[in-house]
Amino acid sequence: MNKTFENWLVVSDIDGTLNNKLRMLPKRNYEAIQKFTEAGGNFTLASGRTVSSLKRNYDRVTPNQPAVVLNGSGIYDYSKKEMLWRSTIGEDGQKFTREVICEYSDAFKSLDIGIYFDDYVYVVKNGLFGTGTMLIDKAHYEVTSIDAVPKEGWMKVIFWGFPPTINSLRRLIDRSEIKEKVNFMASSLWSMEMLAKNTHKGVGIMNLADMLGIEKNHVAAIGDYYNDWDMLKTVGLPACAGQAPKPIHEICKYEACHCNDGCVADLLEYIMSGRAENDINK
Repeated sequence: MNKTFENWLVVSDIDGTLNNKLRMLPKRNYEAIQKFTEAGGNFTLASGRTVSSLKRNYDRVTPNQPAVVLNGSGIYDYSKKEMLWRSTIGEDGQKFTREVICEYSDAFKSLDIGIYFDDYVYVVKNGLFGTGTMLIDKAHYEVTSIDAVPKEGWMKVIFWGFPPTINSLRRLIDRSEIKEKVNFMASSLWSMEMLAKNTHKGVGIMNLADMLGIEKNHVAAIGDYYNDWDMLKTVGLPACAGQAPKPIHEICKYEACHCNDGCVADLLEYIMSGRAENDINK
């Protein structure tokens, strides 16, 4: 009788993890995911993207569980077409966003700002970064004033700018009480994201694991960059792509190959071989 993996949940980041550096899906990853899910394993994706933007990657593989969207702010079931769980930003984060708009209005010290809902983005300060991100992600969006943005349903806010301006924003956050009221994470050299307090990919993943009745030591996640840090620190089996920065490797229990070579397949083969189970029981 073939071994099945119903007691495992494996969650993958997308760019630089599921996809290679050219944002293409290695065949090896596709085949391993299919084999894992056919053997009863639970597999899905976790991303900072909106519902429809993530769906394009979700549909390319064979996930069989709801996805973690918007960096852990929501869990979306594509089969039922509904958000199963969400965590939204309240008044403190909304007030801070307005303060940033005022503080960074100078042309030489400017930030683009996008306010993300389930599947829609209000770009309240627009420039090259905001426009570029919307085009790359093929997001549903509009450029508007913050006064036109609904007050309920803020899933996350992204601040985009050149690295010196992002560093200036980081210093502003460090001096402010806001850091105690929401969660900030750097998603690249050019962006800083704000989510509700105690919200990140790891929180979304563990909420999904609870829904499925899967124990923490059988929850695995794989990522490649610092925006995956909280996710990797939260799950039972953290794994990273080979090209991940050294600090990411240091917090992971499993180190896979480079994303170009199929790092998700590496992790799934490790689990399906039984070695992961043996390592848990040591």
